[in-house]
Amino acid sequence: MSALARKALSALTLSYDTDESKMPPHVLLAHQNYTTTLPDPSVLTPPEGSKVLLHSCCAPCSGAMIHEMSRMGLGVSVLFYNPNIHPYAEYLIRKEENVKFCEKLSIPFIDLDNGKDYDQKKWFALAKGMEGDAERGNRCTMCFDMRMMRTAAYAKENGFDVIATTNATSRWKDTEQVDGTAQAAADRFGLEYWRGAWKSDRLTLLKYQISAGERFYKQEYCGCSYSLRDSNLWREKEGIGKIKIGGEEAGLGSRWFTDAEVDAEEENQDVVDSFFADANAVADKVEEGNNRRDAWKVLKGDELKSLYEERKKGDHGGKGLNNW
Repeated sequence: MSALARKALSALTLSYDTDESKMPPHVLLAHQNYTTTLPDPSVLTPPEGSKVLLHSCCAPCSGAMIHEMSRMGLGVSVLFYNPNIHPYAEYLIRKEENVKFCEKLSIPFIDLDNGKDYDQKKWFALAKGMEGDAERGNRCTMCFDMRMMRTAAYAKENGFDVIATTNATSRWKDTEQVDGTAQAAADRFGLEYWRGAWKSDRLTLLKYQISAGERFYKQEYCGCSYSLRDSNLWREKEGIGKIKIGGEEAGLGSRWFTDAEVDAEEENQDVVDSFFADANAVADKVEEGNNRRDAWKVLKGDELKSLYEERKKGDHGGKGLNNW
């Protein structure tokens, strides 16, 4: 953290801890409901007074980042641009929940093109030829590029100094891949990219504390049609029910975030690593000419399955791993 950031943080701490009457609504809500600890010192802060545009993939991933930015006294607006999300019903669920969360916190929510931001035809055109890639492959790089370039362009046109993305909070996403595409977008438009330690243990737990407190919808896959495809093929291999879009019941685990510690445990690094080991093995077999469904079936799932058995949610019902 720079000397300027430390100075700004120390100045903010005093007024933040002693005068709730001067807090914006979103800072007050975070202060009263979630934590009283200082902002995570491992998160690098932009210059004092920066205007931040936060690209959000969903409400659950945005909670901790909005909380930290607000506690630092920064002006933050949320932009939702995710034409990768499929089907449209899932897209609307995630977007509308993000809108409601921002409205509750009195944070500006930017609806690109008057709600006509579901540019999925362009997304599929850019993904052509990469349909068989595994998660974290070239297709994901393209997806991050598309969304971050649109975010950076809007930021430049509307007087923002800094961009950030909630994709940086998820252990399902490759940090270097997310940061690399976001940094490239920021550089192209002469902006600063907020590169922070958003996956720290404290911020991960805080993310789930907020998600449980808000009872957010728990999505069961990353978002795109190929993620939906591969997640369902993995479930078929494991003998688990298919993903359900919306409704009161999930295909696996609970539909809503309800218990911060249990929900956080579902994102255990062992589970994440095991899934991607399988996904990469399948991608290799498909590249060799094998059928995708058959490639998933030949993988032995005993070790991975045991991880899920250990993470059954007891009274909350079912096995986990819905936290993309």
